[in-house]
Amino acid sequence: MKLFFLIFISLFLSGCKDKIYEEKDVDAFKMVSEVDVYSDIHLADVFENIHNYEILSDNYVINTNALGKKEYQINFMKDDKEYVYKYTINVVDKEPPLVFSGTNKTVNINYQGDLCNLITYGDNYSGTITCEIEGDYDLTNEDTYKLKYYLKDSSNNIKEVNVTLNVNDPSNDIKDDSKPKEKEYTYFNDVLNNYKDKNNLIGIDVSKWQGDIDFEKLKNAGAGFVMIRIGNQDGVKGDIILDPYFKENIKKAKEANLKVGIYFNSVATSVKEAKEQANWVIKTLNKEALDLPIALDLPIAFDWENWSRWNSFKISFHTVNEIADTFITEIQKHNYESTLYGSKFYLETIWDSQDKKVWLANYTSKTTYAGEYMMWQMANNGRIEGINGDVDIDILYE
Repeated sequence: MKLFFLIFISLFLSGCKDKIYEEKDVDAFKMVSEVDVYSDIHLADVFENIHNYEILSDNYVINTNALGKKEYQINFMKDDKEYVYKYTINVVDKEPPLVFSGTNKTVNINYQGDLCNLITYGDNYSGTITCEIEGDYDLTNEDTYKLKYYLKDSSNNIKEVNVTLNVNDPSNDIKDDSKPKEKEYTYFNDVLNNYKDKNNLIGIDVSKWQGDIDFEKLKNAGAGFVMIRIGNQDGVKGDIILDPYFKENIKKAKEANLKVGIYFNSVATSVKEAKEQANWVIKTLNKEALDLPIALDLPIAFDWENWSRWNSFKISFHTVNEIADTFITEIQKHNYESTLYGSKFYLETIWDSQDKKVWLANYTSKTTYAGEYMMWQMANNGRIEGINGDVDIDILYE
């Protein structure tokens, strides 16, 4: 009987020790009830430990990838007992759509297109945005009309935009007999003289559009590197196409002792496509049919610049960033460096360039882009010995 009593007491005490009590006191912690979708939030960001309890829970991540209420809990010690406090976080989207095109638009008389697609707009969360237009206009009459666009996302956030619609009758156009303005060029030698220093290289990026290239002349002209297009996607949902000059370009660039990187033009509208394209790039680089000892000196760039068709894609800004992340991550899995190509405007408004190498496109003599970048495409009207016609000029910072 004594032995049974000792066993019972032992089990009772151990049971008490392991028991977790539920804390129902609403003032136990000061909690944040709402967080923004896609925000980087951890447990420590959503509560205040006003009684200085010993917190047992790790500083876990709050899932903000989908809207709605989610239940979490905090384990803590109070009066030598373990408690659990349950709380609810509501993930919300309060950011309205963004318009990233001009709002002064001209159409010809009897225009048949969708007026909503005259401007370009997107959203951080919603792939589909409804558009309503307020104001009088007559597409059969040449005139200027002041309209208001109402853009609404799936969370009912509304963006109001004033749009000027110019309806033009081409038959009334006055013929311009003046001579066209002489085209301006950026000469490679001038860039060398104005920008070259011990911490950078001046180079170019090329594709089939440059045709046959004399890489020895490029080298003699002072080029230190070249970014070569390996391929592109043939339109939305289109096939992947090898650039017809890629093999010749990379072979001759290597023979000329130029540093080499590559880029891929993508029209991916899904993570699946981006992964397939990255794997195609890797497979193409390693393909025996190339008969080349491929050794890249510079990263593989992801080049996605389909903003004029954005409205038709029905994807969010979050999705297009996932697409870029997927391509870059997949490339890095195969021990290649990778970078994100983007113009200044889209790097500042849409692309998430944090923790990425950036290839900045900004056609100016002095960029005002405040973010970090490894390479700057500073001109698209470049001229250099070895290429007939225009070429992009880039500065690589070592």
